[in-house]
Amino acid sequence: MLIVDTHVHVWEIDPPRYPIGPTAPGWKTMPDEPGTADELLNEMNINGVDFSVLVQTSWSTWNNGYIADSVERFPDRFVGHGLIDPLDKNNAEKAVYWMQDRGLVGFRFHPMYYPEEDVLLNESNGPLWEELSKKEAIVQFHMRAGDAVQIDVLAKKFAHMNFLVDHMGYPDISKKNDLFTPVLDLAKYDNVFVKISDVAGRSNDIFPHIDVHPYIRLLYDAFGSSRLLWGTGYPGHHRTKNNWHTLADELRLIREGIPFLSELDIEQILGNTAKNIWGI
Repeated sequence: MLIVDTHVHVWEIDPPRYPIGPTAPGWKTMPDEPGTADELLNEMNINGVDFSVLVQTSWSTWNNGYIADSVERFPDRFVGHGLIDPLDKNNAEKAVYWMQDRGLVGFRFHPMYYPEEDVLLNESNGPLWEELSKKEAIVQFHMRAGDAVQIDVLAKKFAHMNFLVDHMGYPDISKKNDLFTPVLDLAKYDNVFVKISDVAGRSNDIFPHIDVHPYIRLLYDAFGSSRLLWGTGYPGHHRTKNNWHTLADELRLIREGIPFLSELDIEQILGNTAKNIWGI
């Protein structure tokens, strides 16, 4: 069975080559030690993970160099997604650089960090989306349900591009399911996919986090397993350091913890959907 972790952050602390600094308004959390691609690779080998999608962290500035260098070192194990500043007037040129010259396959955007505006739809970002469209970039969104309107516009306009919703769109289990509807409505676009990731972060229950299962079921019914992906978060000891699930437990959640998933569903979510998106 192919296993692909579609959401792992890695970083180095080595300025100026690999600088540390916020990319989000009001971001204050900074790491006190690296979380390296080498540590992740060792963890992948131990747990039988074939491939990982590296995602630039919110504290590694807009310089995606460490992600690009890690992909260059291990091209048979990693692909890379960087960050692009949606407020940078030169972001189209920078996106071309990171894809064309440095080998990234796409980018992550954080619309949830800009609640006062539909930042992705700013007129100034028109050239950025045109360049991403030309290169068929794979784009992922760190978003909540209220941001889905922006993804709706983009998914319709750029139907040949693949768009990914991170962390299930952050369902709030303390509120009514109908507030989650905007995320589910994105299923009408065949080019929108959802990551079953950060399940523990959404939950108030212990493993296997059954309080989140109704939301996973809603996503499953709307998108089908062919448009769901598995992702985790951070490499190696950073999981235990922050009291997050180990990689083994993240795998066990999908393999054993969600009772309505069939064996075919599990194979699809753990690897086959990712294979179709990234051509792994």
